[in-house]
Amino acid sequence: MNKNIHAYPSKEKLVAATAEFVADSIEQAIQQNGVCNLALSGGNTPGGVFTLLASDSCRNRVDWSRLHLFWGDERMVPPEHEDSNFRLVQGTLLGHIKIPAENVHRMRGEIAPEEAAAEYAELMHGHFKDNPPCFDLMLLGLGEDGHTASLFPETDAVEESEKHAVAVFVPKLDVWRVTLTLPVINASKKVLFLVSGKAKSEMVQRIMSNKQPDKEIPATMVSPQNGELHWMLDSDAMVLINKSARDVMFPF
Repeated sequence: MNKNIHAYPSKEKLVAATAEFVADSIEQAIQQNGVCNLALSGGNTPGGVFTLLASDSCRNRVDWSRLHLFWGDERMVPPEHEDSNFRLVQGTLLGHIKIPAENVHRMRGEIAPEEAAAEYAELMHGHFKDNPPCFDLMLLGLGEDGHTASLFPETDAVEESEKHAVAVFVPKLDVWRVTLTLPVINASKKVLFLVSGKAKSEMVQRIMSNKQPDKEIPATMVSPQNGELHWMLDSDAMVLINKSARDVMFPF
């Protein structure tokens, strides 16, 4: 499917545009269905987006009571731990908006990985009428190795085709994670990759030139079946894309 590419001359402009995109998507879903189901990602750049969503300009636009928040992946740590994806959202967004506690569906990183994954799959199945669950918007990041959510190269999670949430051991990090799987990600109505920084530029170049899904680069396997795929990048993330292509793909 086609990639919808959005590029910005700075990380600040990228974050601001992404916050607008997310707020617009929430409003649209609520108008169409009365509710919005949003899956969040971790990382510094998404943290900036969450902070803007909690600011006056965005906060007053959204009916937070009609928003349900989920997570694309989580580290196996308690929710108050500095590495917790939930803690990031708690500090930047949840503490500043009026959202019902029952609308916040975190992955429990403080319990055993397999138990947390099974629990989250059951939670989603109880909430969604669709199988697999169909999110209105799925936010994703990109690792320097091409991983997204916690779908890392050379892990079984990348090839999971039946379960909707799985525990995954990442050998190079020597850690366990819980992650949503590709069947769920690819069932989303909108998927948004948010990428910034020169450290990601080599992988961005590889992905943009890749014509086929490659399990060694899990991000290339994200292809919403009936939805939209958006890539939002800053100028540092696209620095290795040759200038002639960049002028066409990323007009400022």
